Amino acid sequence: MTLSAPHRDAAGARTCALPRDAAPNVADPAGLRRLRDRPRRPGEASFFFYDARLHRNAVKVLPGEHFVHDEDVAVCTTLGSCIAACLWDRQRHVGGMNHFMLPDGVGDGADPGRYGTHAMELLVNALLRAGASRAMLEAKVFGGAAVVSGMQSLNVGEQNTEFVLDYLRTERIPVVSHDVLGVHPRRLVWLPASGTAMVKRLALARADAVAALEHAASLRASPHVAGGTVELF
Repeated sequence: MTLSAPHRDAAGARTCALPRDAAPNVADPAGLRRLRDRPRRPGEASFFFYDARLHRNAVKVLPGEHFVHDEDVAVCTTLGSCIAACLWDRQRHVGGMNHFMLPDGVGDGADPGRYGTHAMELLVNALLRAGASRAMLEAKVFGGAAVVSGMQSLNVGEQNTEFVLDYLRTERIPVVSHDVLGVHPRRLVWLPASGTAMVKRLALARADAVAALEHAASLRASPHVAGGTVELF
């Protein structure tokens, strides 16, 4: 599989640059309080903040977490070999993102969302609880880079990418956009109501730092590995 290029999605939306300073930098403390106070299930992201650059409330999705909403909260993550699947119901304008580290694994049952087999089901189920229709879901997929030097014989990013694309194909969830593989880590922002994804490929100098963060998160995971629009900013 070759590195994907930005392209029009199923709705014909064009890739474009993230607008800078497009809105006044006005915080929304009441909205932030509502996000922090809402009930959460295990595995749901919980680090909320105001993103001054994006001019909106945001949530950071860490490895093993997911987040679903029907408003355009900025759902943010940074990816190396990990995958983020962004699912969206175009009719009901509800969407969500997960962040998983390995296709499958064995462990003590803690943080099952770190494994793709569990992460995808957790995300789909959360979307259905939020009112999405499984038949109307579409996907955008990001990550899967080879950010660890000397790991060509065990390319976790490639295995993660193959897993998520196979899963979505099996579940008949169309992939309308993707930016995967390659060697660059990525910073991703997902707006779950509008289905907009914004992805930035980070400099190779950042790859070691991203790989170190993923490795630290993986210490809690089993090492076993089984064999809208898109905008650039």
